[in-house]
Amino acid sequence: MSYARALRCRKCGQEYPLEPRNMCDFCLSPVEVSYDYKAMAKSVTRDKLKEGPLSIWRYRDMMPTNGDEVDIGTGYTPLIKADNLGGELGLNQLYIKNDCLNPTYSFKDRAVSVAVTKAREFGFDTVACASTGNLAASVAAHAAKANMKAYVFVPADVGPGKLVGAAIHNPTLVTVDGSYDDVNRLCINLVQKYNWGFININLRPYYAEGSKTLGHEIAEQLGWRSPDCVIAPAGSGLMFTRIWKGLDEMAMLKLIEPVNTHMYLSQAAGSSPIVNAYEAGSLHVHPVTPNTIAKSIAIGSPTDGYYALLVARQSGGGACAVSDEETIDGIKLLAQTEGIFAEATGGVVIAVLKKLAESGKISKDQTTVAVITGAGPRTQDIVSDVVHATTVKPNVEAFEEAFLSPV
Repeated sequence: MSYARALRCRKCGQEYPLEPRNMCDFCLSPVEVSYDYKAMAKSVTRDKLKEGPLSIWRYRDMMPTNGDEVDIGTGYTPLIKADNLGGELGLNQLYIKNDCLNPTYSFKDRAVSVAVTKAREFGFDTVACASTGNLAASVAAHAAKANMKAYVFVPADVGPGKLVGAAIHNPTLVTVDGSYDDVNRLCINLVQKYNWGFININLRPYYAEGSKTLGHEIAEQLGWRSPDCVIAPAGSGLMFTRIWKGLDEMAMLKLIEPVNTHMYLSQAAGSSPIVNAYEAGSLHVHPVTPNTIAKSIAIGSPTDGYYALLVARQSGGGACAVSDEETIDGIKLLAQTEGIFAEATGGVVIAVLKKLAESGKISKDQTTVAVITGAGPRTQDIVSDVVHATTVKPNVEAFEEAFLSPV
């Protein structure tokens, strides 16, 4: 049984039953799952975690679910010592958390596995979501596994690779004439009318808990310690805050020493409302109209922007944005040093990492983890300029003439 006890407002502290809801009735702030950590600590040990499956469900005692998980093999993705990239950037203790290797090729599988499990517990027969692409694929896949109906809503300009990634699982795919923020507003209206589990609306508190497993895994894979620095992307800002929560939980349960991790938030300059607020010294996140190739984080009105700012500031970290050109360079740099082909969001993370290293904000011997949240093949058109092929006849002479003849 879960140690989850209630939903609690993140602002005023009002508590609610564990039910489908994501906002406080009194102050309209987000709610999150609260736990009985004292009881949890008696059950969760390093040895017990080591015996668990190599998935997010090794941390099932730290989840808000009660069993019968919808599991397609998500989590426990590699934490790679990035010596080649570290050498390029002057960082001796650089690691890449490669969440490209989840079943639907993004970190969204973590959140969706938990949310769909909870949807089934609540008795929903249909799940739905607003998405920029990766979430749609994950919801569709998990719904297929759970034998549930799925409606996935995406902006009409989502690339074909991401549409196929969702459609292959046979959901009802709805393309909306507008931005992600328009799609999200539509879904907020629909949740009032249909008895569906909207993954990132009425199931959002449970969805959020899946993302904290990134923090759990990073700490365990580093040998039961928190890193000095984490660089992670932010669209809504939710995942960024959950990595911090995951690390903090590990310390609270005495699994690691107290956390002293500097959290650095990365966004694309064409959609950087959280970074704008950080640079202005404000906690007020003003909406923007996204215009970037980093579609996965192209969210102009981030729901958890305020809380992401708090984490960046309180952890002693920061927030940084990079251009689309820098993003493309980041994609190429990661692929050509560590063999990891990330989508544009990963390019944003690497470009921000590069800036932080060059400015000295991250020192060479700090243990640093860059979180790569999605795979590149679905958005390969943005780096198609790398293709430079030489055509030869099918014989040795033709090859040698093309490549080995004297200049």
